[in-house]
Amino acid sequence: MKILIADDDPQILRALRITLGAYDYEVVPAADGAAAVRLAVATHPDLVLLDLGMPKLDGLEVIAALRGWSSIPILVISGRSDASDKVAALDAGADDYVTKPFSTEELLARIRVLSRRTPGAPEVPAIRFGDVVVDLAAKQVTRGTPEKPVRLTPTEWRVLEVLLNNPGKLVTQQTLLREVWGPHLVKETGYLRLYLGQLRKKLEAAPAEPRYLLTEPGMGYRFVPD
Repeated sequence: MKILIADDDPQILRALRITLGAYDYEVVPAADGAAAVRLAVATHPDLVLLDLGMPKLDGLEVIAALRGWSSIPILVISGRSDASDKVAALDAGADDYVTKPFSTEELLARIRVLSRRTPGAPEVPAIRFGDVVVDLAAKQVTRGTPEKPVRLTPTEWRVLEVLLNNPGKLVTQQTLLREVWGPHLVKETGYLRLYLGQLRKKLEAAPAEPRYLLTEPGMGYRFVPD
C-alpha cells in the first residue's frame, strides 16, 4: 500500500517514513502542499496523510485540489484541535482527522479503516426514493424527470451514506456524529440538524414535511425507503 505523507516538518516526515516503512507501507514524502498535489498525480497513492499548515498550498487547498479528480482517502494529521478546523477539513473532503500528538497504534488503526474504503470494493446498486436516484459508488445524485444532477457537499454525502446504508433503521445521533465527524464531536447535535435540513431541501419534495429523511426526536434519524 502506497501512502503519500504531506508535512512541512522534516522530523515528522522522517518519523512517519520510518514508522510506516516498518509496517511495509510504501511512503511518498511531500514537504509542501504543491508537492503533495504534484506527487499525488504522479504516483497515485492509495492514501494521503496530510498536515493543514503547509507552505505554497495549505491542507484545505490540497484537499480541494485532490477532490477535483480523485476520491482517494485523505487522513488529516494536524496540531489544530479546534472543532472548527476539523469541520472545515471534513467539509472540504477529508475522510478522517487525527490531532497531533497521536500514538502509532491510533494512526495505524485509522489507516486500516480508510484502506478498506479504497477502490475495488463491490459495486453498490443505485438507491431510489421518490424522484431521487443515489449512486453511492459513483457518488452521484440525480433528481426529477428528466434527471438532473444534485450537488452535495462531502459532509452531506457522508451523512446521506450512513442513513441510506441503514434503510428503515434508527441511526442514533451519536452514531451519526461518530461516523461522519469522528468521536471528538459526538455531542455536537447542532451539526446534524444543519446538514439534515440541507439534505431535505435538496432531496425532499416538501422539506418541511419530509417523507424519506425523518427525525426521531431526541434519538436520531431514519431513512424510510419507498
